[in-house]
Amino acid sequence: MTIADTNGTTKVLYDPESGAVLGVGIAGPRAGDLISEAVVAIEMGAHLDDLALSIHPHPTLSETINEAALTGLARMERNRNSKAADKQASH
Repeated sequence: MTIADTNGTTKVLYDPESGAVLGVGIAGPRAGDLISEAVVAIEMGAHLDDLALSIHPHPTLSETINEAALTGLARMERNRNSKAADKQASH
């Protein structure tokens, strides 16, 4: 809603075990303005934590990268908890 447009998406592709950023997909208005952060993240070998802990001003489109990273971290945590629960149940 930063630019009065609700169309678009930002996805961060990551290794589910390590959280290493493997790629970023951005579609929508001003996507070209966001891709440079993704390029630097991939080049530096960033992890989801790096994107999630970096300051992204509010309200800006760059927050979508932050939110995508936070979503990935939450998914990794759920998977870890699920695996731990499965392991506990098998004992």
